[in-house]
Amino acid sequence: MADLTVWAPAKINLHLEVLGLRRDGFHELAMVMQSIDLLDTLQLSPTADGGITLSCDNPALPVDGDNLIVKAAALLRSRAGLPELGARIHLQKRIPVGAGLAGGSSDGAAALVGLNTVWGLGFAPEDLLEMAATLGSDMPFCLAGGTQLCFGRGEVLEPQRDGGSADLAVLLLKHPDASVSTPWAYRLCREQRQHTYLHTEVDFARRRDALRQSPLLHALGPGGRAGLALPPLRNDLQQVVEPEVASVRAGLELLRQANGPLAVAMSGSGPSVFALFGQLDQALAAQAALAGGIEAGGFVSWACRLRPRGVSLEG
Repeated sequence: MADLTVWAPAKINLHLEVLGLRRDGFHELAMVMQSIDLLDTLQLSPTADGGITLSCDNPALPVDGDNLIVKAAALLRSRAGLPELGARIHLQKRIPVGAGLAGGSSDGAAALVGLNTVWGLGFAPEDLLEMAATLGSDMPFCLAGGTQLCFGRGEVLEPQRDGGSADLAVLLLKHPDASVSTPWAYRLCREQRQHTYLHTEVDFARRRDALRQSPLLHALGPGGRAGLALPPLRNDLQQVVEPEVASVRAGLELLRQANGPLAVAMSGSGPSVFALFGQLDQALAAQAALAGGIEAGGFVSWACRLRPRGVSLEG
């Protein structure tokens, strides 16, 4: 079969609410996640030698069995029951590592989609979603992408129809030396905010319903006017991470100086931060206007549109 290129987009969180603790020890979440046009690419070449080899243009990124691409390939091959299947995979990395943008999860999701294609396995989308959920909480979203409500650990998806968000864009900042451990962020959240946690499934369900009816979803949905009336974005992890991580504080402060952002927030557990704009040209103008501060602060920046889909065989 021919070689294949798969596109793996980053995500941002437009809403991240920590509802409480689950019986399995994970946090119960209510989120709105959004794909953006910041893309890694996977180039796949199938082999019949049973070997899975991964290379990457970022030498700092591990390419062994701990990488989600390799884990996804091994799981897919195991489910197919064809141990002779192999692949050579090259990852071109644009999404920063450890940034709260789900780059690793998106790469793993891209491996599921791409290898399912080049190996000719024929697994249905729902099969790939189930496999993705076993590999990581963000991976099902990365497969489906677009604008989604995400519940449970993040793996329970409710897609939202394209609407007022179609033209929105982001200016994204990350300091290359900054990183945030997601387990650390959730542990800090539990220590500082456990008094606000809900404790029953009935209470969780009420908060899910409230998010479904929220002004944010109304603004982003069909007929919404997100460019004119977007409510402040909520990220419960930002409340505990921002005081502890200097680059998050500095990045948020810098973005708040931009001309006309609709909202400014941290993505996921950080340390990436973003400003949301009504159009891409506004995000690009803000990037240019803040160039001095971006350079002085040591940040890397990206301006890109929101994306209506997740992993795909097209850019």
